[in-house]
Amino acid sequence: MDLEQAMLDPAGHYHAPAEVLDDRNLDREEKIKVLRRWEYDARELEVAEDENMGGGPPDLLDEVLMALRQLDAQTDMEHRPPTKQGGA
Repeated sequence: MDLEQAMLDPAGHYHAPAEVLDDRNLDREEKIKVLRRWEYDARELEVAEDENMGGGPPDLLDEVLMALRQLDAQTDMEHRPPTKQGGA
C-alpha cells in the first residue's frame, strides 16, 4: 500500500474509514494522517453540497471522526475554526 496515494485519495483506497483502522501496514500516526485527509475531503463535500454542488460520494464525516476518536486523535472543539473547511 502506498501511503502517498492513500493520502491523496483515502476513499479510493478504502471503502470505509474503519478499514483504515484495520490496515496493518500503517502505524497509528499514518492512520491519523489518512483519516485527517479523509476528514478534510468530507468537509469539502459538505461545503459543496451546501452550495448546491453535490453529486459526490456519500458523506462519511461521522465515520471518519469516530475512527479518529478510536485512535485517540480527537478534534479540539474549543479551538476549532468556525467554518466547515476549518478556516476562518
